[in-house]
Amino acid sequence: MNYSYEQLHSFTLGMLSKIGCSEKDAVTAADVLLSADLRGVDSHGVARLSGYVRLWEKGRINPTPNVRVVHETPSTAVVDGDGGLGLVVAPYAMKIAIEKAKIAGTGWVSVKNSNHYGIAGYHAMQALDHDMIGISMTNASPLVAPTFSQERLLGTNPIAVAIPAKDQPPFVADMATTTAANGKLEILQRKGMDTPIGWVQDKDGNPTTSTSGVKDGGALLPLGGDREHGSHKGYALGSIVDIFSAVLSGANYGPWVPPFVAFLEPDPNPVGEGIGHFFGAMRVDAFRPADEFKAHMDNWITRFRAATPTPGNEKVLIPGDPERELEAIRMKVGIPLLDPVVKDLTELGERFGVKF
Repeated sequence: MNYSYEQLHSFTLGMLSKIGCSEKDAVTAADVLLSADLRGVDSHGVARLSGYVRLWEKGRINPTPNVRVVHETPSTAVVDGDGGLGLVVAPYAMKIAIEKAKIAGTGWVSVKNSNHYGIAGYHAMQALDHDMIGISMTNASPLVAPTFSQERLLGTNPIAVAIPAKDQPPFVADMATTTAANGKLEILQRKGMDTPIGWVQDKDGNPTTSTSGVKDGGALLPLGGDREHGSHKGYALGSIVDIFSAVLSGANYGPWVPPFVAFLEPDPNPVGEGIGHFFGAMRVDAFRPADEFKAHMDNWITRFRAATPTPGNEKVLIPGDPERELEAIRMKVGIPLLDPVVKDLTELGERFGVKF
């Protein structure tokens, strides 16, 4: 069944208000969360709402954080999220990166003491309206085994880059550094389907197609799946995200990153504070005139779109195309939710007195 953007946004606002968020923060968080559903990243949208609420119930999310800059230079800053919703902390930090870029040409912000921040692409895209290139990264719960490892030491650690164009839609790359994000595994679990080979290994380090492989002590795999298919590159990319987001800011990194699920406790001996993010904003005219650059981006996009597709494929896509096309559709026909998600949100609403 499909639900309108307005209905889901209103429900999310109601729930966030119930856990103590200010109206302004609730709107910001709901905007970020629902952007995932609109863009087809269903694993990071309202399906995650109950997860945030459970973390709040465990005292691991501060609904009224004092988000602040704790260190800065003209072009850089470190932000302390005060344990707040990453959905609120991240837009604050990205705004600082943009403001610094307006003055210095580029702005770079690393964040500590935060929580899960939704989809990486949302934050990177905030730079587009300013004729800037946006970059967004975050580390995450350790569910990923480095190449040749049985241990889970990294998160899905996404990278997003948003680049403005002139008449063409922007280039927006938003990807996990694993073969598949954990959220996709959760969706397959709800559908009762297996995973493709290359997504998961079991507790002994062997390939598996079981969606419960991670729950049973296994791990997600870096982008590439195995060494022969380039998993060492996915491992390196995930490591870069972890270091930029956390080692640089003072957040927890590697296996010390707090788990998103409330039933698992954070490490009793943390190496930092909360989850870490990293944001960048680069003013295009710090490199060349913005109109000139955007005209050439149009040319770049147009040429790649004109590439001859391989047999059985309709066209060559530009990063951001599927999400943009789906957003236009879902704003018209609504957002589909799986039955288990509807059940979960209905029960959540009943518990807090918010009608779903």
